[in-house]
Amino acid sequence: MTQYKITAPSYFDHTVQLPSSKSVSNRALIIHALSGGKVQPHHLSDCDDTQVIMNAIMHMPPVIDIKAAGTAMRFLTAFLSISEGEHVLTGTERMQHRPIGPLVDALRYLGADIEYMGEDGYPPLRIHGKQLTGGNIEMPGNVSSQYVSALLMLGPVLPKGLNIKLTNGMISRPYIDLTLWVMQQFGAEVEWTDIDTIAVRPKPYAPCTYYIESDWSAASYWYEILALSTHRDNTFFLPGLLDGSKQGDSVLRYLFSLLSVKTEVEEADDTHSAGMRITRHERNLPRLEYDFVNCPDLAQTFVVCCAVLDIPFLFTGLSTLLIKETNRLEALKVEMRKLGYVIKEQNKSELVWNGERCEPSFEPIDTYEDHRMAMAFAPAAIKFPGLRINHPEVVSKSYPQFWNDLRSVGFEIEESK
Repeated sequence: MTQYKITAPSYFDHTVQLPSSKSVSNRALIIHALSGGKVQPHHLSDCDDTQVIMNAIMHMPPVIDIKAAGTAMRFLTAFLSISEGEHVLTGTERMQHRPIGPLVDALRYLGADIEYMGEDGYPPLRIHGKQLTGGNIEMPGNVSSQYVSALLMLGPVLPKGLNIKLTNGMISRPYIDLTLWVMQQFGAEVEWTDIDTIAVRPKPYAPCTYYIESDWSAASYWYEILALSTHRDNTFFLPGLLDGSKQGDSVLRYLFSLLSVKTEVEEADDTHSAGMRITRHERNLPRLEYDFVNCPDLAQTFVVCCAVLDIPFLFTGLSTLLIKETNRLEALKVEMRKLGYVIKEQNKSELVWNGERCEPSFEPIDTYEDHRMAMAFAPAAIKFPGLRINHPEVVSKSYPQFWNDLRSVGFEIEESK
């Protein structure tokens, strides 16, 4: 087992080249394939999740192992259902316990030929690709926005298009809107026709030259580093982040403004590309309450950051964290106790910290095969020098260069096995 011991510098004044957006890359790859385009989207993410989708689409092997890539499982289930041939779609042990039933039910309703090879409702799947006609369908919107996105991307190539009515509420709407936006960049005609209904017209995608923006989710860890730092002149420049981005996690710039991090948009000039300049400013926040229903991937960052800053919090809208790479609610409670913070869970969808402390053990932070556990906890080394993290390699799922980027700004990272 690999373990990192992390010590942070006190001063930062660096440019950090963030990875490309995983969310945009994964959608663009599926849509590009459905468009029949010849030139791949530019500046694709080099993370595991995106590479899995790219390799599957390029080679279409009879057995596709997506490993731990949940987005790939959802998107490829839909994509393979209308692709020629028979394929088995599988993944890690954890992936085989992450639900896929609502998406399979919706695809079967449209005529897809999909079999469960193990427990009903879960991977692995055997998919016999065939032509689907489309039409009207209802599906729950309160389980995973990726189910909705996977279906939506098929709409333009279906003879009858697709009308989706979402039932039982909706989570992570910004991710659905991101899907619609990328579809529109490839010429799709798709829009919300009601508060819970999306219409996709049967107009095929048009191949185009497409460039992927930088990843706001990855930016969250640099915002966290700045929030936890103490030097007033600390700053990072993060090129490639777009003002007005459709990425749901771009909301972090406003949340971190409450935690002493100021964001300024910098336009491109002769010396650098456009991006965000983030700096520290003084702001005392007594408590933070926020509903993460539209940006659940930010929850781990803010749980760690607020506790270390000694800011009590109530975070709601976290039900999807139960079915991520791990049960993130439980993982956060366990790992935060190692640093001396007693986090409570409520209603299987909320985390609350009222300032309660316990004796810290400072045992190594376990990552549970979850990239965001490693990256959310690493900045805590600013307060806890020598913080240790087990299985740091998990960051390859979304941000393969994360540790190298930390080293480049002065973090000391010692490896042991």
